[in-house]
Amino acid sequence: MVKKQTAGRDNLGDFAPKFAELNDDVLFGEVWSREDKMSAHDRSLITVSSLLTQGVPQLEAHMKIAKQNGVTKDEMVELITHLAFYTGWPKAWSAFTLAKEIYGD
Repeated sequence: MVKKQTAGRDNLGDFAPKFAELNDDVLFGEVWSREDKMSAHDRSLITVSSLLTQGVPQLEAHMKIAKQNGVTKDEMVELITHLAFYTGWPKAWSAFTLAKEIYGD
């Protein structure tokens, strides 16, 4: 079961309440919770892959979520290594730095 997400409301609730609602209730509350269609583990692999290719700061939070969703260190290392050839070596290096912090040396 996916943990209830409150990041939208916590960070943007007063400033952008509709965006916060969509983030927490639709993206995480409805889409991520459809584990009968796709596991949170697999959604995490897809999400981390997408964020890594874009080089955006949300990668760190989603890599932590991926670990909570059962993505192993070996799976994360393989994902980053594979994507290095498609998204660029510098992005892979940055992702490995995060992975080492999150998964340990």
